[in-house]
Amino acid sequence: MKSWSSAAYGALALCAVFTTGAHAAEPETFKIGGVVSLSGTYGIFGEDMRKGVTVAIEQRGGKVLGKPIQVTWEDDETKPQPAVQKTTRLISDGSQMIFGAVSSASTLAIMNIAKQRKIPHLVTMSADDKITVPGGSRYTFRTSNTLGMEQRMALAYTKEQKLKRIYGVTADYQATRDSWDWYRREAEKAGIEIVGADFPPLGNRDYSSIADKIARSNADGVALFMTGSDAVTMVKQAGQIELGKTRKIFGPVIADETMAAGVGPTSIGVQSGVRYHFTVENAPNKAFVEAFRKKYNEYPSAAAGEAYDGMSWWLDVVEKTGSWDKEKWVDAFAGSVRDNSVEGKKTMRACDHQAMQNGLWGVVTAGKAPQPAYVMDIVGVFPPDQVFEPCAG
Repeated sequence: MKSWSSAAYGALALCAVFTTGAHAAEPETFKIGGVVSLSGTYGIFGEDMRKGVTVAIEQRGGKVLGKPIQVTWEDDETKPQPAVQKTTRLISDGSQMIFGAVSSASTLAIMNIAKQRKIPHLVTMSADDKITVPGGSRYTFRTSNTLGMEQRMALAYTKEQKLKRIYGVTADYQATRDSWDWYRREAEKAGIEIVGADFPPLGNRDYSSIADKIARSNADGVALFMTGSDAVTMVKQAGQIELGKTRKIFGPVIADETMAAGVGPTSIGVQSGVRYHFTVENAPNKAFVEAFRKKYNEYPSAAAGEAYDGMSWWLDVVEKTGSWDKEKWVDAFAGSVRDNSVEGKKTMRACDHQAMQNGLWGVVTAGKAPQPAYVMDIVGVFPPDQVFEPCAG
């Protein structure tokens, strides 16, 4: 029997390492793990996010770095625990990046796993400011709005409308509670009185008693810190007693076409921060809207537009690196600028991995064919320096 020297064994082991590394460096497919809400309070957003990602991938021929893109979708049910379980499984199955989630609680949970496993993580919906903080996760990036920028727009609206007495309704959820606390403090500093506040549970079905309390109050403004099915239910039940005829109803991210379609005509006049809108005038947005309408026979929602924009940006950056090294993707994205965003120019801040961008403010109006029956009319654009604080720490 032939004996092997330790040097021979070492050479063989080294060869195995290089062979394994080469195989890992150029996989057969680029695997994306998508974790979104397809059920639960935020279930109305997940399918639109899938549609936006699908168009982004199709527009580049379904490939990146010459390899076909494969997306595996999972429903986190708008709950952190399923998000953790499904993200872990997706990574174990070979996902090279994670996309999602919708709820900030799920996204924060996913962030921890992505950081531990050193897997890039793209966020295009969750808005909690804690997702992008200086010194946060190296692997998580957000290309969409923060609650901070949206609550600043809501405060600016309050002042512009000269509202003096506000009644707040906030979903009992950490991110929205934090956002309300900031708004309340800043409103009171500006001499605005908070005449009442309620914190219904996430997924609440009956807001009638809250709407009645608001109607009996002397509030001239109703600030709603909620989204998803909560927003639909609250605005619909407020409309049943015509609350919008005597008070200004608004919120950081209460309204979009999805909400308006669910509410109906009493959504007209509701004002809100807007994360993306199909009417933004630029060539990339026009091309996206045309492609989306051709495929789905509908206009893209805010959730679809943000998902498309973020995924397109990410895949373009990966392509430019010419590498399958995830660390190179992360480094490249941290210093990237997207001049051809569907929302205008976006700049990724290396300090916190948050995209600097314009803030949009809109009001629900009646749509004109072929638009949906109710659409957001963009009535305000806030430049980045008005809605983002400088990085600190």
